[in-house]
Amino acid sequence: MVLIERVVRKHAKWVFSGLLALGLLAVVVFPAFSSKIKNETIEATAMGTGNQMGQMIGISVEVYDFSTPEERQVLVNAFEKGQNQGLVNALTKMHAVGHISITGTLGYDLAFIRMTPTSTGRKIRFVTNRQLTFGEVWADAQSTAYNLTAGEFDINDTDKSKSTGILYPAAKLVIDKQGQLQIDLTQNAWKLVDVIDWKGTTGVN
Repeated sequence: MVLIERVVRKHAKWVFSGLLALGLLAVVVFPAFSSKIKNETIEATAMGTGNQMGQMIGISVEVYDFSTPEERQVLVNAFEKGQNQGLVNALTKMHAVGHISITGTLGYDLAFIRMTPTSTGRKIRFVTNRQLTFGEVWADAQSTAYNLTAGEFDINDTDKSKSTGILYPAAKLVIDKQGQLQIDLTQNAWKLVDVIDWKGTTGVN
């Protein structure tokens, strides 16, 4: 009888240990899985305009989180003090809130992503420091002054086929003679079509 009780206790101990291990595994794995499905991903085809007419590339923007009004104000203040370079410096200090992948590149982090509601859905704007190529830096090319990548998605939640966007691969912000903020480009903007929004849970926050 004593032997049976010992076997039962030993078996119960192993069952408990197994359940505990599974419980711990669930704690470790589930948050990782949750964070994966939380992120919003927006895919699109970028069509060249002007000199890039006829060219097409694929882009994908993954949104970890949306930037706050306070972070937007930091960028506004930085631009007012240091213009485009002040903005670049401020973006460098910000944590990544997303990631952009462009066909033919490894992609890079996005420092600022802002979402605003519209009558048909949402506008999602993003800006980050552009990754300069070795050739640009080595030659001290004029293009190194265009050290921002920016873009916008106009997500139509009522008719997804009408979702559009625009991409500025290499840009800088300037103040024109009328005192208005303008985007200055080294090449024409790319039109974003065939937009697919995998909203996840980030997109509904």
